[in-house]
Amino acid sequence: MPYNDRFLRACRKQPVDRVPVWYMRQAGRYDPDYRKIKEKYSLLEICRQPELAAEVTMLPVRKLGVDAAILYSDIMNPVASIGIDFDIVKDIGPVIHNPVRSAADVDRLKPIDVEGDLSHVLETIAILDRELEVPLITFAGAPFTLASYIVEGRPTKSYLNTKTLMYGEPAIWHRLMGKLADMAAVYLRAHVKAGSKAVQLFDSWVGSLAPHDFREYVLPHVESIFEQLADLEIPKIYFPGVSSGELLTSLTGIRADVIGLDWRVGLSDGRVRTGGRFAIQGNLDPYMLTAPETVIREQARRLLDEGMQEPGFIFNLGHGLYPEASLEKLRDLTAFIHAYSSERLKPEVKS
Repeated sequence: MPYNDRFLRACRKQPVDRVPVWYMRQAGRYDPDYRKIKEKYSLLEICRQPELAAEVTMLPVRKLGVDAAILYSDIMNPVASIGIDFDIVKDIGPVIHNPVRSAADVDRLKPIDVEGDLSHVLETIAILDRELEVPLITFAGAPFTLASYIVEGRPTKSYLNTKTLMYGEPAIWHRLMGKLADMAAVYLRAHVKAGSKAVQLFDSWVGSLAPHDFREYVLPHVESIFEQLADLEIPKIYFPGVSSGELLTSLTGIRADVIGLDWRVGLSDGRVRTGGRFAIQGNLDPYMLTAPETVIREQARRLLDEGMQEPGFIFNLGHGLYPEASLEKLRDLTAFIHAYSSERLKPEVKS
């Protein structure tokens, strides 16, 4: 089978014969085979076993026929290397045993040692680079989203401690964000050296900020990550997470290639708000996958028609897959995206 580079071409706004598709959290709990693996191993235990992590990464590529794989990992993985003690607790998420809330807490954070502490991640990437016939996307958590866990101590809906630090101690806040930005850049650079073909920066919760606060307290550090990676000739994606539509106009200067959109923003509007500079990725509501197949296809057709109006469109969800998604519906959706877009993108034959 020849290497499928449609995803990479779409990231660069190059012509494609059909719209590429992959799904955030595509190696997840909707898959019965993955659920069986999770009965034996935790997420972090899977990540520490390169052969197993690679197998889980490849499951959706084989089962769904998607155009890219995304590394099976978690955005919290690298923070242990800088001195954060955490567990991922079932039905809660990341629980931090030593939250960062003071200058002394920030000072104790050390630089990341990817080869020393995260060699299993690099080995997984190397395996996938040998085995895959589609591009491998690897990822890191963006500074604000990581800070929201590290400062709060666990997932939050209020961001009380995070915003208290941000507004009340801006110098300490920026030092923390700078360390997290440097960590992400070093981590992603190591991924590319190991064989990653694209990188995505996940900023799942930054939509909780007002646009001014995003520009003041977060954007310089997002820009720093992409500046540090600018010499790498691979596509770079920024996903500003859910409810981030009001932040999109602030992104026109970042040195990324693709912006991911959540389902609350129309694709055309997202292109306008980002100045038409980027390829776009998105943005089906993940819970649409609980609908009847006819409804799913209707919504997918609408997104494809809008996305294909300009070069540079990658079909994805507006956030990650939920366990309630159906493997069969995902298979059908993937096949529909490929067939419908292939027909629409056929060059017109002149008589």
